Amino acid sequence: MIASLRGVVADIAGPEVVVEVQGIGYLVTVPDRSALRFSVGEELHLHTAMVVRDDHVAIFGFETREELGLFGLLRSVNGVGPKMALAVLGHMTPGAIHDAVLTENDAAFRAVSGVGAKTAKLIVLSLQGAFDHLPTTAGEAPVVADISEVVKASVVQALVGLGWSEKIARGGVEQVLEAASGEPVDASTLLREALSILGPQTNREPRR
Repeated sequence: MIASLRGVVADIAGPEVVVEVQGIGYLVTVPDRSALRFSVGEELHLHTAMVVRDDHVAIFGFETREELGLFGLLRSVNGVGPKMALAVLGHMTPGAIHDAVLTENDAAFRAVSGVGAKTAKLIVLSLQGAFDHLPTTAGEAPVVADISEVVKASVVQALVGLGWSEKIARGGVEQVLEAASGEPVDASTLLREALSILGPQTNREPRR
């Protein structure tokens, strides 16, 4: 799993950026807002999520850990895939997402291309738990209420991308967190330990 990349921008084509790291070019898809700020020759440090499908591997990159966490949270919503999650982050700042969820403003998500009314409502309902007890930010970037929820959602989605069902992936992650007895666990450790618990590929459920 590629968790981050630090290198030089070799090429930009829309939201797709080639980041060259020690002579190897990684094709990374970033939010539109970020792509517009980047320039060829610029050095970047991106926090990344690698999404694995049966016939495709994609890397999505973000300038902050907060955006990466929101990407994982958005993907945990039923009906929201990586492209839609990226579209939301390309259209809305983390602060705007935070405020839209807390004020139940699903219209803000409907303004994103490809997000329908039903999905917009699901996003608001699904993310409210992650932002509980926080005031609105008036456009400032929020701090997620429980970072463990962000990490957990991101790792579950990574496991789903690797072939496990969401139910099994979530169960493996919960086992790791229970064993940690409340101690903080970073994403890479959580993924590694969950993979150890879930076992070999033969234990995966078939996709439907």
